[in-house]
Amino acid sequence: MDAIEEIKSRLSIEDVVGDYVELKRAGRNFRGLSPFSAEKTPSFMVSPEKQIWHDFSSGKGGNMFSFVMEMEGLEFKGALELLARKAGVELADYRASGGDFQKKKDKILEALELATKYYQQSFVKSEDAINYVLKIRGYTKSTVADFRLGYAPNSGSALADFLKKRGISDEISQKAGLVIRGYRGSADMFRGRLMIPLSDQQGQTIGFTARILVGDEKAPKYINTPATIVYDKSRHIFGLNLAKDAIRQAGFVVIVEGNLDVIASHQAGVKNVAATAGTALTAQQLKILQRFTPDIRLCFDQDKAGINAAERSIAVAQGVGVQLSIVTIEGAKDPDELIKKDAQKWTEFISKPKYAIDWLIDKYTEQFDLKTALGKKQFTGIILNTVNKLEDEVEREHYIQKLADITEVSKEAIIQKSEAKGSLDDKPKRTIKSSFSSTDNLDKYKYEDQLLSLLVTYPITRRLMQTEAGNLFFHSPERQRVYEYLEQNPQATIAVDTPEDLKDVEDYVKIVTFKAEELYDKFDANERLRELRDLISKLTKNNQKEQREQLTEQIKLAEEQGDTEAAKKLLEKYNSIYKQ
Repeated sequence: MDAIEEIKSRLSIEDVVGDYVELKRAGRNFRGLSPFSAEKTPSFMVSPEKQIWHDFSSGKGGNMFSFVMEMEGLEFKGALELLARKAGVELADYRASGGDFQKKKDKILEALELATKYYQQSFVKSEDAINYVLKIRGYTKSTVADFRLGYAPNSGSALADFLKKRGISDEISQKAGLVIRGYRGSADMFRGRLMIPLSDQQGQTIGFTARILVGDEKAPKYINTPATIVYDKSRHIFGLNLAKDAIRQAGFVVIVEGNLDVIASHQAGVKNVAATAGTALTAQQLKILQRFTPDIRLCFDQDKAGINAAERSIAVAQGVGVQLSIVTIEGAKDPDELIKKDAQKWTEFISKPKYAIDWLIDKYTEQFDLKTALGKKQFTGIILNTVNKLEDEVEREHYIQKLADITEVSKEAIIQKSEAKGSLDDKPKRTIKSSFSSTDNLDKYKYEDQLLSLLVTYPITRRLMQTEAGNLFFHSPERQRVYEYLEQNPQATIAVDTPEDLKDVEDYVKIVTFKAEELYDKFDANERLRELRDLISKLTKNNQKEQREQLTEQIKLAEEQGDTEAAKKLLEKYNSIYKQ
């Protein structure tokens, strides 16, 4: 991962843009007033999922780096340095002579991949591990393969020796969290344990959780990889690499507490589940999850620690503008136990989450004596901390009324207390003079972008394009590249995964798919085809007009040079275009 990708992994585009533009949630996206034009109706959009922005009033768009460049008037280097400071990324580490830092990261990832394969090979040789995983835990061979489960032999330095034979130094093994230095030399970090690889979103192993097998209950149940340059617990979400497609399909994600909860749910067919590895959700994890869905449901263990973690997560979520819901299960202490008893119950529980504030109200209604003045004071104080952060006025009004009803206190008294505690903190936005006037570049090539957004996002429109488009040309290399690719690959689904041939114009592909969602998501198939015909007609006329203007200039130049033959041919070409 280079410096740019590291910054992207730590920052969300809505936070970067939110320093300049006041954004409000609009479905899966955020909307705000354009910073590039004086408008009253918001046309500036940000997509957390795609990590892009697009300003429909000016036609501008891009990623977080291009946005900072526009707003601050910086070159790319300046924007990189500004965002690196915001993300806490030391650019000096990435500028080391000969790319030493990146080479070290690559070597650590290589060591972790080798360790994963070593543990997998050790698993099939261990009767104890096979018995624990297949019989006691009840995992299938398919589940074992999906999660790349393995076993660390109960040997002092077996892995360290294995890695050395494959060119991995003790220093790299230690920095990967696989080996520790002892007085007799290097020793394996994990021994006699079930090994659960921790993967990044691309499926690369970045660390491990190691669990004891049955019969070794005196040892710590879990040992985790320490923080390394590739593993940061606060940003890692276990199982997300396997869950992301299911999350998009289901429209929501369930966050559980333990890795084994995820594995059990995955095997039961509920795959839109990921884990925080035993801690409350962090702001970084929430921002990552927002890229896939705004519907985030928590189902932590039903003990005191799990309930407290859920409450902390609600507070963190409100700090980053996310509203969580809570899944409560019955008849089991955690999802893993519930699924073993009745997998159907798990499906039912996650389909009926409770909005976080309602969950808090239920929790504290039981905790305080609401017949006493002190109980009412404490109860309303805690709940108003959450209610006051709600952005929607109707929603805030609803819960103020609910508090009044529950406590049998006047609504006016609740409002007065709410105002005393402080209402929603509207963060002031910096006003920066834009380099664009309200009339500059008003989507000069909007028809091209609209046409490409239809073609990229809705493959059915491409058949019509082949029969009716004629010879269109586009006004930038990225537009032309995308159009030509679709001509050659009419069945490609590039709106889902950008193909390798278009990786260098991936931001533009994201922008046009974003535009399609905003403009055409509610159109039916016939309306999209009608829109495409209209756009083809407009673009054809625009192209012909530009050709005529160019020919007029060429005819004038030929006449000035006395080249009557060239002028005659150009005039014939002009007339043929004019008659079309």
